[in-house]
Amino acid sequence: FTEEKLGQAEKTELDAHLENLLSKAECTKLWTEKIMKQTEVLLQPNPNARIEEFVYEKLDRKAPSRMNNPELLGQYMIDAGNEFGPGTAYGNALIKCGETQKRIGTADRELIQTSAINFLTPLRNFIEGDYKTITKERKLLQNKRLDLDAAKTRLKKAKVAEARAASEQEVRITQSEFDRQAEITRLLLEGISSTHAHHLRCLNDFVEAQMTYYAQCYQYMLDLQKQLGSFPSTFLSNNNQSSSTPMQSVSTPSVLASASASLPSVSNSIVTSGISELKSSSGSRKARVLYDYDAANSSELSLLADEVITVYSIPGMDSDWLMGERGNQKGKVPITYLELLN
Repeated sequence: FTEEKLGQAEKTELDAHLENLLSKAECTKLWTEKIMKQTEVLLQPNPNARIEEFVYEKLDRKAPSRMNNPELLGQYMIDAGNEFGPGTAYGNALIKCGETQKRIGTADRELIQTSAINFLTPLRNFIEGDYKTITKERKLLQNKRLDLDAAKTRLKKAKVAEARAASEQEVRITQSEFDRQAEITRLLLEGISSTHAHHLRCLNDFVEAQMTYYAQCYQYMLDLQKQLGSFPSTFLSNNNQSSSTPMQSVSTPSVLASASASLPSVSNSIVTSGISELKSSSGSRKARVLYDYDAANSSELSLLADEVITVYSIPGMDSDWLMGERGNQKGKVPITYLELLN
């Protein structure tokens, strides 16, 4: 081996097909490791948690169950909502958001578990099982090749006929052993194609697990949005332009409502043609309440989500507000909490 490296000895080259198979196996091992490690990072971004799980796995013990990030956030929101009061608009919204976050946390756990079983485990089995076997047989092939080349060198140096006969016999034996080991290694390496096919099925399972997870998250958030209420396109902000896509019309009610209440200038971009017409006329319109609103003082009217009230404008009134009537009750209501009905 040393003489080969110094260029002082001839080397038996492997056939091109075997060299290609070896290259394919190395490439497969390299990228499988990278994909596996990055998938672990994706599923568990916290490096400390990954190390802890690895240690418990090596010790053959179950890691202690802990809340994941969405579950922890959900619990904080629920605790805060109960502290502020479930009867208040903000407290109620926090509790609903917290419950949704906990559902997302549960879906996250299911994704990690499914991906570990169907995707990460087969990839790890290849690295720690099949490829280790290939590496072992490849080393044996290297040793057999060195034995063969050493025998060939001795044959070249043999001067006496008796020594040449012994060397020729040795070359035949080492050549036979080398050919046999090359065949074993080749058969193992050709199994890489079936490994790719198996990993493809595992990849499909991983994609399906992700699809299920994201579909669940989307559905949970959609349900939450319906519970909290959302702004219709007629109240979309920014430059009096309506949205071209439904997703752009979705806003967090509490954020825009507080902005419209504390910054009158912001509301100028929220007022739309329907509100403008109502303000310029002396008539009234029916409006549906999008979500609960607690009156800040006696001049305002408290609102309940989904109720229908009568609204109208009075001269000199702030552009963010309308007068609302419910039976004998009357008071100012913020326009961002309303959807005008035809």
